[in-house]
Amino acid sequence: MTLPELRTYEVWAPAAAGQVEVEVGGARHPLARDGARAGWWRGEAPAGDYAFRLDGGPPLPDPRSPWQPHGPDGPSRPVDHAAFRWSQTGWRGRPLPGAVLYELHVGTFTAAGTFDAAARHLEHLAALGVDFVELLPVCPFPGRHGWGYDGVSLWAVHEPYGGPEGLKRFVDAAHRTGLGVVLDVVHNHLGPSGNYLPAYGPYFTDRHHTPWGSAVNLDAPGSDEVRAYLTGSALAWLRDYRIDGLRLDAVHALADDRAVHFLEELATEVEKLAIATNRPLFLVAESDLNSPRTTAPREAGGQGLTAQWSDDFHHALHTALTGESQGYYGDFAAAPLAAVARTLTRGFFHDGGWSSFRGRSHGRPFPAAHGHRLLGYLQTHDQVGNRALGDRLSTSLTPGQLACGAALVLTSPFTPMLFMGEEWGASTPWQYFTDHTDPDLAEAVRQGRRREFAEHGWQAEAVPDPQEPATVLRSVLDWTEPRRAPHSELLSWHRTLIRLRRDRPELADPDLSAVRVGFDEAARWLVVHRGPYRVAVNLSGSSAVLPLGAAGREVVAAFGEAAIDGAGVRLGAESVAVVLT
Repeated sequence: MTLPELRTYEVWAPAAAGQVEVEVGGARHPLARDGARAGWWRGEAPAGDYAFRLDGGPPLPDPRSPWQPHGPDGPSRPVDHAAFRWSQTGWRGRPLPGAVLYELHVGTFTAAGTFDAAARHLEHLAALGVDFVELLPVCPFPGRHGWGYDGVSLWAVHEPYGGPEGLKRFVDAAHRTGLGVVLDVVHNHLGPSGNYLPAYGPYFTDRHHTPWGSAVNLDAPGSDEVRAYLTGSALAWLRDYRIDGLRLDAVHALADDRAVHFLEELATEVEKLAIATNRPLFLVAESDLNSPRTTAPREAGGQGLTAQWSDDFHHALHTALTGESQGYYGDFAAAPLAAVARTLTRGFFHDGGWSSFRGRSHGRPFPAAHGHRLLGYLQTHDQVGNRALGDRLSTSLTPGQLACGAALVLTSPFTPMLFMGEEWGASTPWQYFTDHTDPDLAEAVRQGRRREFAEHGWQAEAVPDPQEPATVLRSVLDWTEPRRAPHSELLSWHRTLIRLRRDRPELADPDLSAVRVGFDEAARWLVVHRGPYRVAVNLSGSSAVLPLGAAGREVVAAFGEAAIDGAGVRLGAESVAVVLT
């Protein structure tokens, strides 16, 4: 008689009063307290799909589950990470400085909405010239469709996308194509459905509150284990899935009063893994603090992350192109070209001065030598999807205006990032969509979305229903667009700019102090000085001669009409040129 294969199960469950069982195939097996680790339970049981029961309660998924094949509410399944056959065993990654990123949502990048379907377009991204694909979160969430920011099971992969094996196939294919992969992870909250962590222990605390309720417990009793849980999840993505870097969602919502902030601790552990694997692993923060401490070296008192998103640059550029002035755009709208110039030369627009949107001063100066520590972008999932209609800039701007924006991003001193479809001016929206299986939660999300935009004058029926299948279908990219005008011309322009950035180092120089910007707010033009190059942008509706500050030698690249005119360049309406002086 063949005995069943046994495996060791363990779980941190300090909330259990006296009994923890692992259930496998309908049979329950008791676990014993681990005398060496407070709150931990451990024991052996047959291998298979499993769940934990605390004090005779209902079966719960493993907090560290690597696989939820039946969704976030179902049993967990082990994964043998060593069994996957990687074809790119020689991939050693590449550092973030000097790179161009491409933000991608697996569920709407293709009609199929899977890792395998997305991998079939990696050659398109390689031809575009980007260096990293940044995946929006892939942890399990209820239903099939969602942005991913309401994920649970922080060690697992959303099954409809392809599960653990699908993610590994995607990463392997990306590396085979010469592309790195960055994964967006959410540590500041878990989704409202399928979150069973509170049943196990103090994963959350009322010591702090966030927009999602009680904060993740980073500094209250029990927080050592919670920090280890989050750090372990991050390292698993980098180690087991060979992800090259992580984007950390809204780190300003990580409430932590301990002497060593969680971000510093995480950066330390990632650096150790990078050394052990001989790969340049990195962390990128989304932060609303405008604090250079986020990316300053730990030995200098910083948290040691590699880079952070720069919403200030986005807001300035968006305002300059669209003329919008609502909400946080108000701080930039009075003189938008001056705001663009300020961010290009100082990094942060808000670097200690007054913010009318916040009603207080905000930020502090950014170190001029390290522009690459800021990500620069014209569109992101947030800046598109958080609009009432999820409308991209292509719905309100001309191809010439889009080309001007692209040039300012891709020749900036920052680390540039594109949002999927931006490279061809995609006409498809990217709307807010959910697939909550709980009808009460679905209705609450629907009404909450409508209330949010009613405050800004929107009629309820005009705001897309997040639960309606048509909402996600509208958000899927149309892959026929890149083959026809004007999308093909914009795609060619993006390829040209990325190639120039790679071939002409001055256009990627991260030294903010070396950037000079001339502009005329009334005439709607701007010229960025990048070494011997000038990025000349005419946003006006008529042709104009823009001063170069030196005799022009060659128009290296242009979108629209452009010709050297002595120490200036003559540009057509809504045109842009890169000029060598």
